Amino acid sequence: MRILLYSVNFFPEIVGIGKYSGEMAFWLAEAGHDVKVVAAPPYYPKWKIHNGFSGFWYQKELHKRISPKGESSISIYRCPIWVPLKPTGFKRIIHLASFALSSMPIMIMQAFWRPNIVMVIEPPLFCAPTALFTSILCNSKSWIHIQDFEVDAAFDLGLLRNTLLRRVILFAERILLRSFDRVSTISKSMLNKLGQKGIRHNKIRSFPNWINVDEIHPLRYPNFFRASLKIPNETCIALYSGNLGEKQGLDVVIDAARIIKSEIKILFVICGEGVARESLIKYAKDAKNILWLPLQPSEIFNELLNFADVHLLPQRKGLGELMMPSKLLGMQASGRPIIAMVEQNTELKAAVSKCGIVVNPGDFEGLAEALKYLAENPDKRLKMGLAARKQSMNYSKNKILSNFEEELKLINNTLIKYLDKDKDLR
Repeated sequence: MRILLYSVNFFPEIVGIGKYSGEMAFWLAEAGHDVKVVAAPPYYPKWKIHNGFSGFWYQKELHKRISPKGESSISIYRCPIWVPLKPTGFKRIIHLASFALSSMPIMIMQAFWRPNIVMVIEPPLFCAPTALFTSILCNSKSWIHIQDFEVDAAFDLGLLRNTLLRRVILFAERILLRSFDRVSTISKSMLNKLGQKGIRHNKIRSFPNWINVDEIHPLRYPNFFRASLKIPNETCIALYSGNLGEKQGLDVVIDAARIIKSEIKILFVICGEGVARESLIKYAKDAKNILWLPLQPSEIFNELLNFADVHLLPQRKGLGELMMPSKLLGMQASGRPIIAMVEQNTELKAAVSKCGIVVNPGDFEGLAEALKYLAENPDKRLKMGLAARKQSMNYSKNKILSNFEEELKLINNTLIKYLDKDKDLR
């Protein structure tokens, strides 16, 4: 099959949507499909264009890989994008709109290539109209995959506030989503949200994120980070690793660190990059039990996850049904317990309850108490960690992407039968 992938974020970004879009594209190419990608230059999570890329010029890349299946390659078209130094709600709109406009002619040009499938990743919704138009030009199938409901989240977080604007955008979103042949998302609660938005059941597909359980796994030898940082074995490491942004609610983690008494040997480690990093460091200046680390390369990501005795998964109130944090899978695969800050009656709560402790969003005292309990009970940590690892096996990379490939083949065969029938009628 010829597959055209349209995603703002892409390889070589190692966290968030770019990670999954990149892994999916390379996996499909290794499976024998012809894959082309239209993307922005990498900038996330630092909100800064990576060295060797330009936010002002078009670039084309050809990436070749050799795997047990043989040599494969994908073509990547990089389109200009404006990246604000300090993204706000309005600046984010301009940021995403700049890519949607610059990528439009490149997407339309792909009509000459005639892909069988045009797939767009949301966010941003701005790219959906161009993806649909390209699929119409090619007479191909269209697929939109939703990593998070950006419109709902933007208003719920207060990044956008105008009530009339919300109604207009949500109405446009419903019209666009209904126009795609397939609409997929990553969790059961988000699938239910699609139903609430009026998407027909026969168009909706589950396409969860995945984890490579061979690359991320519990380690039995002494940890590299603990040894290099000279942290005593009896110190309990509470690790948050990922984007340092608005959605995470990391101020609550800092508040919890402040009230952990010194006689309990707990060290908070916050690792990552993002727009809120500097403000969080400033907010935490009086907390002496927090260690800040930069985003780590993917080559030692397994070592980083195994650095934790307990993983922390904070989240702001109101987002439990709008997204499923992809970092959860890595936490689980590393075989460590998790403390998550999430509302009751959510899918995330159900997932974490089997392998950790759930506290309410914003409850820094509850977070501190849960962490002290696990720090003082290593046997409980071991039991929860084993349960976490077991859960992660349900989301292995090959299993998830093989199921996705079968669905692509199914809708492509439907298209071929339709075209053959149309040809016969003529």
